[in-house]
Amino acid sequence: MTTNIQSLLGDKAENLLGFKSPKIPKERLHLPGPDFVERIFAQSDRNNRVLGSLARMYGGGRLGGTGYLSILPVDQGIEHSGGASFAKNPDYFDPENIIKLAIEGGCNAVASTYGVLGIMARQYAHKIPFIVKINHNELLTYPNSFEQILFGTVEEAYDMGAAAVGATIYFGSNDSHRELIEIAEAFAYAHELGMVTVLWCYLRNPAFKKDKDYHVSADLTGQANHLGVTLQADIIKQKLPENNGGFLALNTGDSSYGKLDKRMYSELSSDHPIDLCRYQVANCYMGRIGLINSGGASGANDFGEAAATAVINKRAGGMGLISGRKAFQRPMEEGVKLLNTIQDVYLDKSITVA
Repeated sequence: MTTNIQSLLGDKAENLLGFKSPKIPKERLHLPGPDFVERIFAQSDRNNRVLGSLARMYGGGRLGGTGYLSILPVDQGIEHSGGASFAKNPDYFDPENIIKLAIEGGCNAVASTYGVLGIMARQYAHKIPFIVKINHNELLTYPNSFEQILFGTVEEAYDMGAAAVGATIYFGSNDSHRELIEIAEAFAYAHELGMVTVLWCYLRNPAFKKDKDYHVSADLTGQANHLGVTLQADIIKQKLPENNGGFLALNTGDSSYGKLDKRMYSELSSDHPIDLCRYQVANCYMGRIGLINSGGASGANDFGEAAATAVINKRAGGMGLISGRKAFQRPMEEGVKLLNTIQDVYLDKSITVA
């Protein structure tokens, strides 16, 4: 292993790199590899055009041919407001710089809005796979609401030459049923046209915040993943789990929520971060559908946090990271370095699946 990765992990290194006793053994998983498209998707109902789009995504960037993915997502101009997202580096108000960062950073693909990708499509759609994010939560409604709204059509994404469409469903929210139906239909049509489907399986409900923030619990996010693969998402995006026991916490007093079996917490997971993430992978059909975890917000120790997230995802059996704010909220040269740091974890053969 590169000494740089070990030094970035700091006091987390021994816990993350030395973990050898996962609750779900790796032998039960379908792990990423150079043959992933042929091994997994060639036996599915995805048509040949979808297989071609998948192969293009898995074949590009610094991780090309490994079965792992490094994706730059920049839809925060809508989801978090343009000013709040780009004040640290106003260059990224310009869509071309978003795509340039993904290319120079060695990413497999770039994910952004219809507007960002469409305005540069003729120049770049053939140079790096586009993932068009087809719905967003806009922040101008007062008071702010949490609803994912379609911003365009699948045909528009297809016409600009996109390799994939991405969408978010706020599972657990009052709006989730509408979003689920819309995205199921959109994904089916995207597959028909030959595009890959990527689902942001996020949770939204104020009741999920109790003694802890269970929006990032392994059990609830794992179930969101399981709903996402049921919609035939080809790739699942999920936040890295930080705790567990969301179902237990919500089943208190006279309340009843969902279904649980306590073996979920004793036999299928533990409190180790790699075990928590592996439970997410298990809910993605034991890895048949790749799990990519998000890089999270930018902070004081971005490089260390990015390296740790990548190590957890890789050792859990995940497929890569989709990291945006840590990369674009800094000068491009530093953003490229951060993306390369993440990729180095997946290229390092000494960092193995636990």
